Amino acid sequence: MDERKVLGLTELVTVISPQGQEENVIARIDTGATASSIDQELAARLQLGPIILSKVIRSASGVRKRPVIQAKIRLHGLLIEDHFNVADRSHMTYTLLIGQNILKKGLFLVDPLKHYDKGQSHKQKNDEK
Repeated sequence: MDERKVLGLTELVTVISPQGQEENVIARIDTGATASSIDQELAARLQLGPIILSKVIRSASGVRKRPVIQAKIRLHGLLIEDHFNVADRSHMTYTLLIGQNILKKGLFLVDPLKHYDKGQSHKQKNDEK
């Protein structure tokens, strides 16, 4: 079996523009989301695109049609290119959500006790007590 990388519930991810510009963001890892999502302002700032299709997305707030782009990210040293739906995530804590499409591609496992902390690369929830 291949060596799988273990992610926490949050991870530092580098989003890479087509021009090579890079921006580090803390992303939410969501095993329940089938697709990954990126904030529209982050996508615009990095000039990501073009829109390759529109997809119907079902979420807690209802059913919507969202544009989908192809984007490149670096997660745990792996360079991954895949689809991201573009949404207004300004009211959310994380501008980037990593869903099953990326998790399957990178063969990642998720440890809910792990999360990214700016001061340290990873922290176990048990260590915080």
